[in-house]
Amino acid sequence: MISIRSAVLAACMTGMIALGAVSQASAADRHVVIKNHTSYTMVRFYASRSSTSDWEEDILGDSVLRSGKSVRINIDDGTGACIFDFKAVFSNGNEATRGKINVCEIGEYTYTD
Repeated sequence: MISIRSAVLAACMTGMIALGAVSQASAADRHVVIKNHTSYTMVRFYASRSSTSDWEEDILGDSVLRSGKSVRINIDDGTGACIFDFKAVFSNGNEATRGKINVCEIGEYTYTD
């Protein structure tokens, strides 16, 4: 026979485990290594929640990502979102856009020619 104390303790432990799972999900790692394996320098890079229509600001800022190089970017806009659209602009004027990338599940994203 289970005592009331044991039942309450078991319920509390279950609740703590459930809260831990929620905390881990909301604290998902949104760092993505962007790799430039194209023949051109990446001059601008944007990552915006797929639910928005704006590209926000250029994440590279005054920097560029040369051919063969990579950069680790924290794609966390503070909303808890995981699904983002990426847009890269290269020195030859070409743009590469990709939608609905789950930044909570991937660790890297590679651009190629």
